[in-house]
Formats: sequence, C-alpha cells, structure tokens
Amino acid sequence: MIIKVDPSLPLPPYEQIRAQVTTMIAAGVLAHESRLPSIRQLANDLGLASGTVARAFRELEAEGAIQTRGRHGTYVIGKPSKLKSTEASGRLAEAAHSFAVQVRQLGADPEVALARARKALEEFAT
Repeated sequence: MIIKVDPSLPLPPYEQIRAQVTTMIAAGVLAHESRLPSIRQLANDLGLASGTVARAFRELEAEGAIQTRGRHGTYVIGKPSKLKSTEASGRLAEAAHSFAVQVRQLGADPEVALARARKALEEFAT
C-alpha cells in the first residue's frame, strides 16, 4: 500500500491518509478483504504519530470502508465503487498540475522530470 503524506498541504495528515485509502478502495487497488498495515506500522512508515493514523482509521471505519478485527488486524470491507471517468480525469489533471508546478519551482528540465515520472510509474507497475 502506497500512501504519501505531505506536511506542506493545508489538509491534515489524517485526512490525507483517509482520502488516499478511500481512493485506492474506489479504484480497486485495495481489494475487498485486503489487510491493511497496523496503525503502529503505518505511523512508523509515514513518520507520524500513531494517533494520527488511528484517527484516519476511525474515520474510514465510520464510513464503512474498513473494519478492525481486534488483534487480527484491519481489513477493507468497502466495496469498490469505480471512480467515474470524469472524477478520475479531474484527479489526474490535479496531480499533473501539481507535478508541473513542482518541476517549475525546482527549475528542473521538463524532459528530465517526465523521464523520472515515467520511471516512477514503471516501478509501481511491477
């Protein structure tokens, strides 16, 4: 499971986690009955406090997206509801815009940036 938290965003970290997990469930990346990492493990991986991840998990559980089964772990229970193509297209446009802004801010060559983006995408494809 790939989650990134950006502390420079105005969105709180717990909400970033919640939104990303919700998107992965809707896109079918996280299948029904997939086991999620423990709160402690995810907090450690992201460099966050356990309480931050716990809040995200509580909100996801309240939405019916996940279920905590005590010491057996936390599982996806929400059925994937595919993103509408317009919503997916909009999110992709936002991501591309954010990427372009960061490339310009870094003063990076656009061709180099695109090559690195392709390489990163290929790493996720495997």
